[in-house]
Amino acid sequence: MKTKLISIVLIFNLFLVQFAKADEGMWIPMLLGKYTIADMQKKGFKLTAEDIYSVNKASLKDAVMIFGGGCTAELISDQGLIITNHHCGYGAIQKHSSLEHDYLTNGFYAKTINDELINQNLSVTFLVRMEDVTEKILSVITPNMNETERDIAVNKVIAGLIPPASEEGKYKVTVKPFFNGNQYFMFVQKQYTDVRLVLAPPSAIGKFGGDTDNWMWPRHTGDFSVFRIYADENNEPAKYSESNKPYKPIKSFEVSIKGVKEGDFTMVFGYPGRTQEYITSYAVKMVSEVENPVQIDLRQSRIDIMSKYMNESPLIRIQYSAKYARVSNAWKKWIGENRGLKRLNAIEKKEALEAEFQAWAENKKNKKKHDYTTILSEYKGLYKELTPVNLAMDYIYEAGLAVEIIRYARGFARFVDTEDEDDLLLLKKVYKNSIEGFFKDYNADIDKEIFALVMEPYSKNSPEQYRPDFFNILENEYEGNIANWTDAIFSNTIFNKKDSLLSFVENYSLENKSDILNDPIYAIMESILNSYTEKIDLKSGYLHTKKDSLDRIWMQALMDFEPKKNFYPDANSTLRVSYGKVSSSYPRNGIKYLYQTTLDGIMEKDNPDVYDYRVPEKLKELYKAKDYGKWGADGRMPVAFIATNHTTGGNSGSPVLNAYGQLIGVNFDRSWESTMSDIMFDPEQCRNISLDIRFALFIMEKYFGADRLINEINFAKE
Repeated sequence: MKTKLISIVLIFNLFLVQFAKADEGMWIPMLLGKYTIADMQKKGFKLTAEDIYSVNKASLKDAVMIFGGGCTAELISDQGLIITNHHCGYGAIQKHSSLEHDYLTNGFYAKTINDELINQNLSVTFLVRMEDVTEKILSVITPNMNETERDIAVNKVIAGLIPPASEEGKYKVTVKPFFNGNQYFMFVQKQYTDVRLVLAPPSAIGKFGGDTDNWMWPRHTGDFSVFRIYADENNEPAKYSESNKPYKPIKSFEVSIKGVKEGDFTMVFGYPGRTQEYITSYAVKMVSEVENPVQIDLRQSRIDIMSKYMNESPLIRIQYSAKYARVSNAWKKWIGENRGLKRLNAIEKKEALEAEFQAWAENKKNKKKHDYTTILSEYKGLYKELTPVNLAMDYIYEAGLAVEIIRYARGFARFVDTEDEDDLLLLKKVYKNSIEGFFKDYNADIDKEIFALVMEPYSKNSPEQYRPDFFNILENEYEGNIANWTDAIFSNTIFNKKDSLLSFVENYSLENKSDILNDPIYAIMESILNSYTEKIDLKSGYLHTKKDSLDRIWMQALMDFEPKKNFYPDANSTLRVSYGKVSSSYPRNGIKYLYQTTLDGIMEKDNPDVYDYRVPEKLKELYKAKDYGKWGADGRMPVAFIATNHTTGGNSGSPVLNAYGQLIGVNFDRSWESTMSDIMFDPEQCRNISLDIRFALFIMEKYFGADRLINEINFAKE
């Protein structure tokens, strides 16, 4: 009787896991017609799969692009105008900012096309086509291959596929695994490198609420920025040139100003970075109980220090705004993720699924077809070994390399390695330029405080067998006194002093190599890297190779276990479609989140004493006059809305489309209750947050007077 009861509970829990898939999924656009389009149309979508992705005609995919290295953007005019998030363009805006031209605080608008600002090392990448190459790759795999042999065979096939598809360098070509290597797709892409800044709202709009509101709902952030793509006379990619012209796309989005209402169909089309929906309970335990808590604590130390200095100095605020945002973004996400996983009983649900799977695997009929009986026990053993290795890596990245001058010192290894006088002369020129750039946004006092705070837990809590040897100096020469050790290091290193470092580079010769080797910061950097190469690398490589093999088998095992389920592949920075509906939510008992926020909420949060809540006077004037133009609705100015689309990092800047494929918003975040969705999606809790496109248009026209941009935008006929 007890056995039957356990079985019933397991089946019920598994049912709950499967039932919670309402709006879950990041679907491959090429395969929508086969798997997903019918459900999309049932939920209100009015277009076809061919309208979304086509190689025969212009389609929605041709208006979407990778922005920089990790965001999405979309075309909104036939003159190469694109919109993305403010936080995606933040690095470019910050590089153009100074005390004299503080575009972060004041915003930026290029009043003429000649005023649009050039950005070094910024690109956008379009998908030309994708191709399923699974059969070509897996045809070379034999059952007796080990993981290393398999990787070699796969990479050899991939290396042969890329040259013909690139058409002599015309296209960028990548091949990526899906379903943990059970499927492969080739992506043929076109990359444009002349991308110029056109408009950025002031941080008081584009970053309103700052890190306090990050990952939160209700949200009132005007998180957008506008850029333009330039091309050569043939509309092809080209390096920056005065002769380049605005890019003429084959497709740009129609922009709808009709707005949204509860229950409306929405679709997010972008480049989600990474999810891990199919990991086991052992992986969830490692992430939530070991890695996240350590990373959260270490980043908290850095955040507190940077925040203190930024509040005291306008210059430091400019220097460290982008750095602070990078550190705090993941920190807050990990906190929300842990809370969400706990609330969902994620480990227990994974364990319930695994127990049901194990019973299925041990059934003689199933075992005869596929013997999966030992995979979960193998996972258990793997994660017992992998957890301390990953923890050691977390300390390297979140403590050792969290110190800016330690990271920066890595580059000077080329000085040590070179034995050629001509090479040395070239390196000196490179380093002189590098030093100017580094110290533009560096503060030694901040770095010193961060060093002291992160090194203490690093020295005590990092797994002893993987700990760097430089901590022996702390114990033997300074008796464990972090403060004295820190003072000595920062007094004697050249890496935190611009003039000293420039002088060192200028006078450096092959004969005084020992000077750099004996620098305390360089020595720490070397010790950290040596601890990785000598103590961690081989072990980590072996365990991750084993994990890759288990993950591939586990993915196939789940598909065999649930043959009727429509699986979607984890995100891997490739173009995906997710869809859902505009929807309010109930995050906790007695609390309801409405689906829309308005400018009223910005005024309610206005606080001149807090940088992140200082509402610009001009915005106050527009609010007081209710001067919203055609962008307002019912006497109010919409700002943001939430929906049930499944999104993650990389979806920042993604177009949010209505049932007709028209742009209604720009995705920029998830609610804090949703951050566990990279591991487990819950349609009752998970909400993506989007900027209402009408607010962006309102800021363009009414705040900046950017009529030239409004006039070129491709508006839908309502």
